[in-house]
Amino acid sequence: MSVRIVLPAVGLCVLLGHGRTWAEPQPPAAGSDRSPVLQGPVLLEVHAPPLPPAQPEASDKSLPINLATALRLADARPVVIAAAQASVQVAFQQLAKARVEWLPSLNVGAGYYHHDGSTQGQSGNFYDNTKDQFLAGAGVTARFAMTDALFAPLAARQVLRARQIDVQTARNDALLVTAEAYFNVQQARGRLAATQHVVERGLLLRNAITVEPSQLERASDLHRARAQLANFDDAIATAREQWRLASADLTQVLRLDPSATVIPIEPPNLRVTLISPDQTVDALIPIGLTSRPELASQQALVQAALVRIRQERMRPLVPSLILEGSPGAVGPGGYLEAGIFGSGANGTGNPWVGREDVSVGLIWQAQNLGFGNRALVRERRAEQQQLLVELFRIQDQVAAEIARAHAQLASATVRVETAEWGLQEAQLAYDGSLEQLGKIDKVGIAQVQIRRAFEVIDALKSLSQAYDNYFVSANDYNRAQFRLFRALGYPAEALASKVSAGPLLPVDTSRPPQMAPVCVPTPGHSP
Repeated sequence: MSVRIVLPAVGLCVLLGHGRTWAEPQPPAAGSDRSPVLQGPVLLEVHAPPLPPAQPEASDKSLPINLATALRLADARPVVIAAAQASVQVAFQQLAKARVEWLPSLNVGAGYYHHDGSTQGQSGNFYDNTKDQFLAGAGVTARFAMTDALFAPLAARQVLRARQIDVQTARNDALLVTAEAYFNVQQARGRLAATQHVVERGLLLRNAITVEPSQLERASDLHRARAQLANFDDAIATAREQWRLASADLTQVLRLDPSATVIPIEPPNLRVTLISPDQTVDALIPIGLTSRPELASQQALVQAALVRIRQERMRPLVPSLILEGSPGAVGPGGYLEAGIFGSGANGTGNPWVGREDVSVGLIWQAQNLGFGNRALVRERRAEQQQLLVELFRIQDQVAAEIARAHAQLASATVRVETAEWGLQEAQLAYDGSLEQLGKIDKVGIAQVQIRRAFEVIDALKSLSQAYDNYFVSANDYNRAQFRLFRALGYPAEALASKVSAGPLLPVDTSRPPQMAPVCVPTPGHSP
């Protein structure tokens, strides 16, 4: 069975399946700034003879899936992406709030004032009276610093940009986690199939010892073979456990049925080459430093900090606006500016009339004689320095991740070739040892047994170890490929959201992702 994957972002069309397939690369689009290092084809290889696929037990719930489907789900279902999308919504609403900072607030209500007793007039005379005042109406109030209205939207726009980039970071992380979990399943499944195959070969050895026993150490050889088979049976149980654990990890990431056992469609010894192992670290690090979304996000936050520094510098020079009702008007805090006014004194009421009180002011303020403003500017500069230090830390981290992933890929490339060669030799060694078991040859006048049973058992143990090395190294190679792919910052859509796998395999959606798509309008020009 094969699965077709189309990668329009890099112009690749590949087939996942048996054998060896090269995908023809397409020329980069006009204006593309993607480095030619990543324009090469994706290579999928299966070298070793395939084993009979391991099957889940009858009581297990099977969930067939392929790599294309897993990567597509990795771009939509993981919770980490939903959390990043929610952060975008928060940042967008903060931007929307900053954009309307200069608009006044509308107030509607009523106010009542009652006085009874003595009071002092403006002339200094005391009066002893009773009076009532009532105002019902509306008004607008505005109290804001113009620097906040001018600069807050610019800083909020940069924060929104950072959060939008963080969604891509979350997608890249989800892609890597999914790929690693998928290849963990493949590794456990391959080791289970290999161990089952070794047990079958061990049964042949046990039968050979029983049916055609040698006269030399027959009993001990048979017991040794049985003991080794018992060890392999234990290894089968362990490999099946690892398969189930890896399945649980993958279904957790993709939010699928956690009780299901994932059964990949591709063979467990499939090798996926996204980036040529021949590339040098010096050629790859510049790509990561220009492509990683984490760096772009942090740069946006640095730009937001620069805007806030300008904001605090301009604060003493740009006035604040105060718009409200007259401080002496009836009503709480000057919120009401116009309405119906009624009053009375000493039990005598005046006619109800209209009333309007408006107070507008521009205030220039030097906080704490200017020392407070200077402290705010220095605080904003310190925040910018913190963000710059974090940017440098991320740059160092990106370079280190590329170097580590490249080292892992280089090691896995050598190991997988060595493991494949070692597996072939171990198969030949065991087959030859089993064929020569019990044969007698003459050396002079003495009869010598060419191959004893314990030697065949050692060859069987070597075959089992060779299978383990092969499946571990093959999937280590795949994991290193995706780690390097993510370390370079290549968009996850290249392998996930833009992947076409023909009809995707049906998956259990009993646990829906419960996340709504985030549609955020593109803000205006950045400062």
